[in-house]
Amino acid sequence: MKEKFGKEKGLAEEGLKLLDPAAGTLTFIIRALGRALLELQDYHLGGMIPLNIKNHILADFYAFEIQVVPYIIGHLRVAMSLEKVWDYEFDKDDRFQFYLTNTLEMKEPEQELLLQQLTEEGREAMYVKEKEPILVVLGNPPYSVSSENKSEFIEKLMADYKRDVKKERNIQPLSDDYIKFIRFAHWKISQTGKGIFGYITNNSYLSGIIHRGMRKELLSTFDEIYILNLHGSSRIGEKTPDGGKDENVFDIQQGVAIAIYVKLEKPLKDKKVRYADVWGLRDAKYKYLRKNDVTSTDWLELEPKEPQYFFVPKDFALQEEYDKFWKVTEIFKEWSSGIMTSRDPFVVGSAKEDVIQRLKLFTGSMPDEAIKKKLILKDTKTWKLSEVRQKVKNKDWAEKFYSYCYRPFDTRWICYEPLLIDRDRLPFMKNLLKDNFSLVLKRSRYIKTTQFHHVYIATTIGDMNFMGDRSFFFPLCLYPDKTKIELLEEKAAKPDRTPNFTPEFLQAIKEALGTDPTPEEIFYYIYAVLYSPTYRKRYEEFLKIDFPRVPLPQDYEKFKNLSALGKELVELHLLKHPSLSETKIGFPVSGSNTVEKVSYDEETRRVYFNKEQYFSGILKAVWEYQIGGYQVMAKYLKDRKKRELSLEEIEHYRRMAKAIARTIEVQVEVDEVFGKGYCSEQSQRFRFLRAQPLLL
Repeated sequence: MKEKFGKEKGLAEEGLKLLDPAAGTLTFIIRALGRALLELQDYHLGGMIPLNIKNHILADFYAFEIQVVPYIIGHLRVAMSLEKVWDYEFDKDDRFQFYLTNTLEMKEPEQELLLQQLTEEGREAMYVKEKEPILVVLGNPPYSVSSENKSEFIEKLMADYKRDVKKERNIQPLSDDYIKFIRFAHWKISQTGKGIFGYITNNSYLSGIIHRGMRKELLSTFDEIYILNLHGSSRIGEKTPDGGKDENVFDIQQGVAIAIYVKLEKPLKDKKVRYADVWGLRDAKYKYLRKNDVTSTDWLELEPKEPQYFFVPKDFALQEEYDKFWKVTEIFKEWSSGIMTSRDPFVVGSAKEDVIQRLKLFTGSMPDEAIKKKLILKDTKTWKLSEVRQKVKNKDWAEKFYSYCYRPFDTRWICYEPLLIDRDRLPFMKNLLKDNFSLVLKRSRYIKTTQFHHVYIATTIGDMNFMGDRSFFFPLCLYPDKTKIELLEEKAAKPDRTPNFTPEFLQAIKEALGTDPTPEEIFYYIYAVLYSPTYRKRYEEFLKIDFPRVPLPQDYEKFKNLSALGKELVELHLLKHPSLSETKIGFPVSGSNTVEKVSYDEETRRVYFNKEQYFSGILKAVWEYQIGGYQVMAKYLKDRKKRELSLEEIEHYRRMAKAIARTIEVQVEVDEVFGKGYCSEQSQRFRFLRAQPLLL
């Protein structure tokens, strides 16, 4: 404030107006007023503290809160702080300007007959929002991706952040409450014409693809931006750069960052974006924050570039090389995210008979309320149980059962009746109701791990969370269009199908190879490339941004070799490879077969699922292997907790272990073809793993 805005006394400068728009119990406000009054003491002006409180703190500091309990507690806390810490004696009319209001609404408060004071308070808050020239905005706004704050005021402001991405399939992350509070602060400082706002928030917007328009708008307004990334995301399993434990500063899963945005009265020609990381344990981060400020932080200068405008460091040295590859959305003609039932425990089951029994209950004579309790169902805005029950009773639901790609190595059963499912993805999913298979990928902004291993295969319709949040399906072939009813009721012979590759890509691959490969060969080639450790490491920065791109083959021999390896990977992942018929993975102890606590003993190479029983001969690399957002060997068992494993499931798990062990070996073989001429720590790691004795 002193250097940028000429406020010699910092926050203690009378007339400097400050706002916390999501104040909670006024923690940030109490620290801010404390800092302001300490400033006076530093200038040997302690005698002015009572006057400063009355004429400045109580006149120029504001706070908003929507919840009643924090609002009441906040008033008590700030009064106690001023009285007990700063010896201020409140006059009869003194009041800290803390208002019970929704920051993200801009409308005249309704007349409260019994609480006239609240009506007047609402008007005063409205005036602060509209008229007061706020110079400082600070706080820790709430996070809620399913925001209920949809007033005309904030939605109109949010249109600026959404303008550049409005054609994207899903811009829901931009509706998170914390982003709306950033937009409010952005607007308020712009309204003043100069100022600063600082928040500690979810850090997703620093690098999220869907947030690129937001970053662009922030860059257009603010002259200096400071980003202190505190990391700590347990969702993506963040670790320190040296592989150590990284903890969150709060008790939440999402990583966080402190961001300070400065708008100068005379805009800078060259905007400044400064960035720093703080890694490690929570106490170490607290210690760093207590000891450092903007002036002592070792900042890295960023140069955000279009179209992404990242607020994190990125290494794009290979950009030109990578951009020559074919994006999967340019390779495949049609693709879609997976099915979202919103009622998995009802319509999805490990055994077909379990789902049938639930449907019999649902269509039976039991009262609606009893059905809701028994099947754990509830009404929503678009789904009413009583109405759906009547409609389903008149449908031939017994013909609607299909195998369902639920998770990697975990195919279940679904009653694929559109009336029971929120997002059935028809007509697209028709392509997977017939003989077909599909490449399953995740787009970068839905990837919640630090490394790229989000590639798998599906042979039937699949779940949106197949590999974790938001999985996308790219089928090999397309079938003729039909209506939903025709598709689900059709029993005739399979119709003709056509490859799902774009004409442009087919022409490009023909020119690269000098011949026309089969659709299956092309598919297997793509699958192999995406499983190359060298590919994943070399292009990791780009794989964090969007769907992957695939290079054209350099020659026919390399193409054939990679295609053959890709075919083996597909067969392994579908558990159809001939080598899986026998395995040395053991199951030596009889017992209840009930999954209780799942754990791994590295020394004995055992996977325990209760105190006595275990699978033996499983290498650590197999146990830790990840596909999408899941550690698949652990996931399969944990999803069956408190259940008795069937003989089929025990055999399935043993085959899974062998399939993953062989996958690790095949990935090395893929690198020997694809990775020639490249150097990659990741591929070296896989070569090391291959040298270990895998029990197959």
